[in-house]
Amino acid sequence: MENRPLSLYELNTLVRKSIRTCLPDSYWLQAELSEVRTNASGHCYVEFVQKDTKNDALIAKARGVIWSNTFTLLKSYFERETGQSFSSGMKVLVKVNADFHELYGYSLTVTDIDPSFTIGDMVRRRREILQRLEREGVLTLNKELVLSEFAQRIAVISSGTAAGYGDFCSQLLHNPFGFVFYPRLFPAVMQGERVEASVIKALEAIDATRENWDVVVIIRGGGAVSDLAGFDTYNLAEHCAQFPLPVITGIGHERDDTVLDMISYKRVKTPTAAAEFLIGHLRETAERLETFSSFFRKDLPERLRREKEKLAQVVAHIPLSVRVRMQHEQFRHTLLKDRMQNLWAQRMEKEVHKLDLMEQQVRNLSPEHLLKRGYTLTLKDGRPVKHVSQVADGDFIETIISDGRFGSIVKINK
Repeated sequence: MENRPLSLYELNTLVRKSIRTCLPDSYWLQAELSEVRTNASGHCYVEFVQKDTKNDALIAKARGVIWSNTFTLLKSYFERETGQSFSSGMKVLVKVNADFHELYGYSLTVTDIDPSFTIGDMVRRRREILQRLEREGVLTLNKELVLSEFAQRIAVISSGTAAGYGDFCSQLLHNPFGFVFYPRLFPAVMQGERVEASVIKALEAIDATRENWDVVVIIRGGGAVSDLAGFDTYNLAEHCAQFPLPVITGIGHERDDTVLDMISYKRVKTPTAAAEFLIGHLRETAERLETFSSFFRKDLPERLRREKEKLAQVVAHIPLSVRVRMQHEQFRHTLLKDRMQNLWAQRMEKEVHKLDLMEQQVRNLSPEHLLKRGYTLTLKDGRPVKHVSQVADGDFIETIISDGRFGSIVKINK
């Protein structure tokens, strides 16, 4: 019996019994959904995968099934809590039973799901996208743009058949102030896997004719909250963050903020709210213009009249002011003249005294004055003799004194 070969069915039966014996309990499993499909019976078939955190390579894979009665409950619960559809690409925490079927092989039967795990992963992904945009320096670029005061030319990205687009246009058309707006639809898919590529394509079409538009409005009305995943991608957020026109988003509900909402110029709840924002913005412009108009019609003439009266009063006071100023200047001129004359007299007296002193010093140092004091001047050949070495025995020298001169023959004492 031991040597008898097993049939495939027998071997698979052993595998099934072994798995049920070794893994009898339910287990909480963390994995990524790589495929989600539902058949006509309402059963949901999924493929769970795990990837290497370093290189994103696939390291584990398993098939899973959620039977229709369980899937109806779990799907509604999951989408209500997360605001996201149960679809491929998201990470989930599910409770599973491991099983093996002789014909269909190994699979995991899902019996429960924890939405908080997926919410945490969604928050983490949003945070990572926002941090990346901040590192690249583009996170707040669209918010920093200035919305035109006359924002009437509106490029609308939406589904042409969406009720929200009709509500938006109707609100603009029937505004209570009679303002005229010029919306134009750039159609895009607003739910499902094609959202990112479709909206980016619409943005590129608008950018090609950007001089024709004042603002971009991305609206989505009437869809499920679970369809917001397409607006939580880096590529779409990066395009909108750097878009050269202000972007207004009205794609979600009050408690749901997508990455696109966080980087856009203005986030509103609904398409109608987007229209109300634009109407209110134009109303503020109109009020400022009305204030200016009222000023020119009413306030300015009265202001000019008051200024004219003030000018007339100033002109009337000019002659008196001039006379007073002239008298003041004449008085100042007289004071300055007297002061200058006094200063010049004092300066001249001081300089004359200095000259008298210098004259006295010169007289004291003159040869005549020195001769009168008993000094003599000896000359040889008409030149002053200062040293004995300048004369020799027998030389004729001339001596000058205060009252005359006389000659002498030199005799040097040795």
